[in-house]
Amino acid sequence: MKKVLVILIFFMVAADAYSFDINGIQPISSDGLFSTYSTDSLPQGKYAFQATIERSTEPDYYRLQLNGAYGLGSSIDLYLSIPYVYSFRDSIDGLEDISFGMKHRFYDEGKYGPSLAYLLSASLPTGRRQLSTDGKIGAGIILSKRIGPFRGSFNLIYEKPARDSLQDELLFASGIDLAATHSSFILAEFIAKRGFYSGEYNHLEARIGYRLKTTESIYTTFGIGTDLQNRSPEYRMFFAVSYTNAADRKKPRKIYEEE
Repeated sequence: MKKVLVILIFFMVAADAYSFDINGIQPISSDGLFSTYSTDSLPQGKYAFQATIERSTEPDYYRLQLNGAYGLGSSIDLYLSIPYVYSFRDSIDGLEDISFGMKHRFYDEGKYGPSLAYLLSASLPTGRRQLSTDGKIGAGIILSKRIGPFRGSFNLIYEKPARDSLQDELLFASGIDLAATHSSFILAEFIAKRGFYSGEYNHLEARIGYRLKTTESIYTTFGIGTDLQNRSPEYRMFFAVSYTNAADRKKPRKIYEEE
């Protein structure tokens, strides 16, 4: 009987862990969408900060994430993310792993071709056990292309956790933002993920949102997402406010002359 209880408790704890979506570094407005990076860069010496509140249902939790970015060069950005989770399964609060990384755009957009960048990242084992991978390292490729008022971005990101019992994660993220007006943008994003806990592509999520350039330095973003495969999460909502001291962000230089 004791063995049966131990097994049941194990699977209950495992189910909670499988349901949690562990974050790494995240883009900042208007460097990307919700989780999809673009190849855009901050000007050298400029910086940006963002505070994001996320509310997820099934599984239920709140996440507050503080992000920072700094333009090391005209095409190199440094990132830092500090996520905190509140009331996961009504009882688990604490930090996730603190993450940092670098994005380098190495190829500018051409007349027909996209701009390209790579992403390198790492996480420190700072998180609570249920919210942590005991640290991880990652790398990815980013592709962006502008067509009129549309900007499309595609990310392929691989992350290897330090905890031996977890699987390597592979994330494909794609998104489009539409400049509806000079100061407002419509966002759409799709994410497919092979997670740390299952080793299978069991997370297919669609997100839509709206971003408003409130001032020359402040962006406000609203969004909602839902899992398309197993409804986990059933839905999640995002609210983010970002500030940058770069009034005019540097866009990838086009390497052809306008006709």
